[in-house]
Amino acid sequence: MVLAIIFGLYMTWGIGANDVANAMGTSVGSRAITVKQAILIAAVFEFAGAFIAGGNVTSTIRKGIVDPSGIAGQPEILVFGMLAALLAAGIWLMIASSRGWPVSTTHSIVGALIGFAIAGIGPDAVHWDKIGFILASWVISPALGGFLAYMLMMSIRKFILNTDSPFESAQKWGPFYVFLLGFIISLVTLFKGLKHLNVELSVPVSFLVALCFGLLIAFIGWLLIRKIEIDPEADRDYHFASVEKIFVPMMIFSACSMAFAHGSNDVANGIGPLAAVVSVVKSGGEIAQQSALPLWILILGGTGIVIGLATMGYRVMGTIGTRITQLTPTRGFSAELAAAATVVLASRTGLPVSTTHILVGAVIGVGLARGVGAIDLRVIGGIIVSWVVTLPAGGILAALIFFMLKGMFG
Repeated sequence: MVLAIIFGLYMTWGIGANDVANAMGTSVGSRAITVKQAILIAAVFEFAGAFIAGGNVTSTIRKGIVDPSGIAGQPEILVFGMLAALLAAGIWLMIASSRGWPVSTTHSIVGALIGFAIAGIGPDAVHWDKIGFILASWVISPALGGFLAYMLMMSIRKFILNTDSPFESAQKWGPFYVFLLGFIISLVTLFKGLKHLNVELSVPVSFLVALCFGLLIAFIGWLLIRKIEIDPEADRDYHFASVEKIFVPMMIFSACSMAFAHGSNDVANGIGPLAAVVSVVKSGGEIAQQSALPLWILILGGTGIVIGLATMGYRVMGTIGTRITQLTPTRGFSAELAAAATVVLASRTGLPVSTTHILVGAVIGVGLARGVGAIDLRVIGGIIVSWVVTLPAGGILAALIFFMLKGMFG
């Protein structure tokens, strides 16, 4: 139990340093918010997402990748395996974060679970057909996110930047883009986040609730946008400086939304193996496909995430926010809105996607709106290599740690 708590905290520290830094990178990189503000927003909205929509049940075996029936009479094997998976995923996330690589937390833990399954149960325990979906997500996620971000950026260019009076156009169209954000994030939460709370809404009702929330957010956005005045001095240095100022409050909305969506969708997943260990210990050795997620585990996960973002998150934030392409509030907003929309699309259609890959693709899409020369292809090449390495790295580390734990305690 003590080892599970320590490894679980370490793993969630890795989620904060990598995954949450991903979600915040566009806001910080576009200078809409500071790093300190990003940490504060993450602290509040990651917790809110985890508590309100993070669920009270988590799959013990992540996404049904591993079949534990082969060790039904050996619960200690599952405990060693979950400990190994937590530590292996945590180590890989630490390595990736220190290098500034935005990798998928889901794929890190899946790779680790596959490594444990092969080492501890046997290759037949792995549902290999599911791995094909993960490989497909390396292409689907960034392509979808990139395409939507590109289209959004082109729409902002057409309706706002390329008009006779960009500032007035931004004031007119700004609330509409904020409405889209509120509407889409509400749908993410209603479709994907609340199923564990037994809040089952029909599709029309979900759309109606999301519509109302979107209109409320748009009204608040409209009030904030009205207060922004044109700055002729700043416009002399950069033609669209006043327009970018209008997108700053919109970026704050999107940063809060991304943190909430991440908290509701990914926090419980990151601490699934910890819940599995607690479940096995408390039930006296019973292995279940699903296990209850006590409140203290959610608090532990939320704490680890905020500490991870505060201590190591700046490296991944730097990659997402500044190294792929130069971001401004308009570009950053397009990337975050596209990422949120892609998550909605994926959650309804069952497409295998990764939030990290979507966001990286969205940032690339925003860069491509200005031409291939606006993106750093070397940085993108490094990121793609880190994605490919994530599954085998997690698997090999987990297998080694599993044998080490089995040797020490078995």
